Amino acid sequence: MTLLLSRADVAGLMRPSDYLEAVEAGFGAAQAGLAEAPAPMALAGVGGVFHAKGAGLRRGRPYVALKLNANFPDNRGGVPTIRGAILLCDGGDGALLAVIDSIEVTLPRTAAATALAARFLARPDSETVLVCGCGAQAAPQLEALAEVLPLRRGFAWDRDFGRAGAFAAARREEGMEMVAAPELEAAAAASDVIVACTTARQAYLGAELVRPGAFVAAVGADSPDKSEIRPELMARARVVVDVLEQCLEMGDLRHAVAAGAMSAGDVHAGLGAIAAGAAPGRTSDDDIFVFDSTGTALQDVASAAAVYERAGRRGGYATFAFGGEG
Repeated sequence: MTLLLSRADVAGLMRPSDYLEAVEAGFGAAQAGLAEAPAPMALAGVGGVFHAKGAGLRRGRPYVALKLNANFPDNRGGVPTIRGAILLCDGGDGALLAVIDSIEVTLPRTAAATALAARFLARPDSETVLVCGCGAQAAPQLEALAEVLPLRRGFAWDRDFGRAGAFAAARREEGMEMVAAPELEAAAAASDVIVACTTARQAYLGAELVRPGAFVAAVGADSPDKSEIRPELMARARVVVDVLEQCLEMGDLRHAVAAGAMSAGDVHAGLGAIAAGAAPGRTSDDDIFVFDSTGTALQDVASAAAVYERAGRRGGYATFAFGGEG
């Protein structure tokens, strides 16, 4: 019987620390040759796009997952921008183990990769954070970063200043000192950590805005037409990627290479290599690090496997006999 797990089901099963553990295991498995993730596929919709990402992972048992996400940024009236599903299968016999709502996995698994990178690339004493873009990804990013850094205060910046104000107010209610930033320049110059999670088509974060020693998580460029980090900042920083080939196709690295500011050989390392100790993380307080996070299916399959295993231990979830089995 196939488990059917709703967004509420997933939210009740996983915490930010659980996603961090799962994502670290996924990158570690890939580094050890125990996982694979082919290039993702994009299919155009009307006013949006569908992304299909698949990966296989050997984690006790073999798992294979395929995620289909729709991204329609112009949705209004409470209709989500992103929605979709993950199919989790047994990689040994092909059984469909679970159908999982993907929103509740996509947001925290993306944030978990940021936190994993920050563990190795941010200064350990980082206290001030700037969140660029106050949409659905912003809160999970902060929650995940709080697992690994002593963040105390922050700035919220968005092209919609009202949305930045509402986001900052919500964080203050949760006990964090945060204000809406009317100007990007001053907020960036005061921040140890910068999370760029907008849908920008034109890069806005330049080298002159980022102070020495900062850690920048570039999260928004998940398709070839999106860009947040200007090429000169990419060239100045030590760039760490989630998947090199994918970042060359759709990340901020793609735009830096196209501009002639850097080449693939200039990339410092992949996150999996750093997490496994095969490449160095931060060794100087003055280095600027940019984590180019395009989102890999390794994160999806590792997170979906963790969700499935937790659901199996807890029990009581809806099931369906696909294919007439049972």
